[in-house]
Amino acid sequence: MSDYSAVDDAMMRLAIEEARRCLEAGDVPVGAAVARGDQVIAAAGNARERLQDPTAHAEVLALREASRTVGSWHLEGCTLYVTLEPCAMCAGALVLARVDRVVYGAADPKAGFAGSLGNLIQDPRLNHRPELTSDVLADDCAELLTGFFRERR
Repeated sequence: MSDYSAVDDAMMRLAIEEARRCLEAGDVPVGAAVARGDQVIAAAGNARERLQDPTAHAEVLALREASRTVGSWHLEGCTLYVTLEPCAMCAGALVLARVDRVVYGAADPKAGFAGSLGNLIQDPRLNHRPELTSDVLADDCAELLTGFFRERR
């Protein structure tokens, strides 16, 4: 388990609430929040089913909202919190958005690109490498996903 702060805990709890909202639409419960310090500037949940959009991952939707909020695609000074380890698409978006830090809950051994299958977020060949913190409230994040898939079987 990684060391993390009270702000990290609070922001991940917000991401978990966003993930819970996904259940109503039948979406995989993944939630994300973008913060500058302890101020939330965006939050979103996975909406692939609701929007019928393969790119409507929680991280991408939260980055879009954060960019609108600050008026720029440059998200320096921001941290993205997400309940599940980012996939390759989301990891790439986080690098391109230039977020300073990525914090995630549960690891994703089947699709995660922040340490599981690879680590695109911190690839030394890229010009931007966010700081990475994992395992924040990992059990709570994983239980949402486990329960969702258990219900679907």
